[in-house]
Amino acid sequence: MRRRSVLAAGTCLLILAVGASVHGQARGGDEAYGTRKYADFERPETCRQCHVDFYYQWQQAMMSQAYVHHWDEIEYFKLAVPHAEKDPKVAGVKAGCNGCHSPLAFVSGDTPPPLPSAGSRANEAVSCEVCHLVVGRTADTSYNYNYILEPGRVKHGNREGVVSPHHITRYSEFLRTAEFCGTCHNEKSPYGVWVKSTQLEWAEGPYAKEGVPCQVCHMPRAPGRSANTAKEEHPDIAQHLFHGAHDPGKVKGAIEVRMHPSEREVEPGDRIVITVQLFNGKCGHKVPSGSAEERQLWLHVEAVDAKGRVYHLPVDRKGFAGEEQTITSNELAYQDIGEILGDPTFQGLPRDALPEGDRIFCLPYFDPRGRRTIAQWNTASQGVDYRIGPRETKIETYTWLVPQDIAIGRVTVRAELNYRRLVKSVADFLGVPEDETEIIRVNEASTWFDVVD
Repeated sequence: MRRRSVLAAGTCLLILAVGASVHGQARGGDEAYGTRKYADFERPETCRQCHVDFYYQWQQAMMSQAYVHHWDEIEYFKLAVPHAEKDPKVAGVKAGCNGCHSPLAFVSGDTPPPLPSAGSRANEAVSCEVCHLVVGRTADTSYNYNYILEPGRVKHGNREGVVSPHHITRYSEFLRTAEFCGTCHNEKSPYGVWVKSTQLEWAEGPYAKEGVPCQVCHMPRAPGRSANTAKEEHPDIAQHLFHGAHDPGKVKGAIEVRMHPSEREVEPGDRIVITVQLFNGKCGHKVPSGSAEERQLWLHVEAVDAKGRVYHLPVDRKGFAGEEQTITSNELAYQDIGEILGDPTFQGLPRDALPEGDRIFCLPYFDPRGRRTIAQWNTASQGVDYRIGPRETKIETYTWLVPQDIAIGRVTVRAELNYRRLVKSVADFLGVPEDETEIIRVNEASTWFDVVD
């Protein structure tokens, strides 16, 4: 499956779970499947008794919704499970998706778990117990739910010397690292392709070198107490916000946009070049990240003449291999959905469901037959990675032959950088609620030039 900000669905059979860990009989990855039961874990409501703020912060975050969120439910039950039941290559996703979307269901061997409407404990998704019972991982690289869970009274946190009336608190250095997050935010498909690599992107970028892990941005610090029973206030209590790709406030302004024309005065019939710069100054990973097969980030540029006529400017091509995937198109794609659903008449869906000719910053995923896919577990290869890396600047140009009949006077050129969590053609076909295809304006800029006689 995917993620949304917690995600990284599983690929059960492919994982690097290396067997019994150094922590007694504790196991991680696929080795942990079915080794526990729900009763081994406390409910989030138990934690709420002392950690009220953390509970309500978690409740509004995707961590609490990783199993019940409408797109996750649809993707798992409509696509992943049926596909796993008919194709042995991807059979592991039936259980493995829940290694990160509902870890308690996974380690309890509850496959597939009941639908969210049943209200089972699978609905707890990534609960307090999941993160605070992790004691390590099973390999040098974090991916595909290779965390090690040890249920019990010992809860692990980021502060030394903490005393609780309910449980034993133990300091965990691992909990403070980006590698901790990577156990679910990195994922390989059954075909060995990195279909999620958020923590690995961070590790290759400037923030890792500066010692700024995921938690700095996604769990910001503030003064406060960690529990109702705490006697001491600290200046750096980690807020359990986990805000990311599903939070408009986090998305807006993530990429800066500036632009300028090559000339300030032109005549009808002249050629002018509009240059747009996009700078990722805020995200420690590439944008979009996580479930990049379904995220859309595109730059739309329009010119408006003195009489209000609007002209859509297509992006200039740069000529690199695979560039056609980085320019919006409505050619048919996602044909493997029809195969998963058993519909031989299915021809595909519009690839981007957007105006054609815009630059789209993406990492294309291809199925075993070389077709664009929305199913990361069915990804056998990828196209050119044209996302915006941390502290990277992308420069796009728009060469325009000014129309002979354009109005004399000022022309305003606007650039809009937009984001959408899921391709609308896919969402509409599968019945995903409209809020998942809401268009969020990341940033915008404008410039001008004058048309003279």
